[in-house]
Amino acid sequence: MATRTKNIVLFGQAGAGKSSLVNLMAGEDVADTSNDMESCTLHWQQYPIQFDSESYMVFDTVGLDEPQLDITKYLDAVENAYSLIQNLEKQGGIDLLLFCMRAGRLTETLRNNYRLFHEFLCDKKVPIVVAITYLETEPIMEAWWGRNERTFRSQQMHVVGHACITTKNNFNFQSLYEESRVIVRNLVTQCTADGQRQPWMGGNNIFVSLMRRLKQLLVGNSRVKKDIIPRLKRCGMSPDLAKKLARRIDQGVVEGTT
Repeated sequence: MATRTKNIVLFGQAGAGKSSLVNLMAGEDVADTSNDMESCTLHWQQYPIQFDSESYMVFDTVGLDEPQLDITKYLDAVENAYSLIQNLEKQGGIDLLLFCMRAGRLTETLRNNYRLFHEFLCDKKVPIVVAITYLETEPIMEAWWGRNERTFRSQQMHVVGHACITTKNNFNFQSLYEESRVIVRNLVTQCTADGQRQPWMGGNNIFVSLMRRLKQLLVGNSRVKKDIIPRLKRCGMSPDLAKKLARRIDQGVVEGTT
């Protein structure tokens, strides 16, 4: 009996190895590992992947790459975030968030990406896992998590699972690469198991939640209301709702859409 295709949103900074992670999961080169997409937007590419008799659609996104963005770039992110949620709704919702990060310290940019996807876009209602890459020189890759798990908790970055891996597919690290494929696939399988939960559907309410959190960054700038209405229209929101949300953002009242 055919199973439903499960949707995975993959996010993280440029250079973390997201496209290589897609190829690792797929077991073949399906994603271009060169990253020439515009930074600081949420434009995405999607890749169908199958393993262990399950079908997945991985949405490879581009997140926020700078700790402090100007208003224009935040509006770019908002516009594309809303488009992504609309696209995923049409395809059945979101089953899993996969946060890809390069081994190192937890920077403000990493925390911003985590909050943008987990809190702002998905209202903390989608399970999130983290894949830590570039661990091929570690004597034991899993040891990285043991040293850093407490830091994740102290930064309020909570995940339901993790994978300490390498995405370098070359002769020197071939065994670690194959081991990493098993680790990531097992993690995805466990966290998207049928019957575990329903895929999360976004909608206008979560967009309002996103804008409420961005209000602190946008307050006091007269361009916000004027700039955001055409952007909301372009990404498919009705003119009436776009005006209503822009007015509420401008007034600091964005608790709902009714």
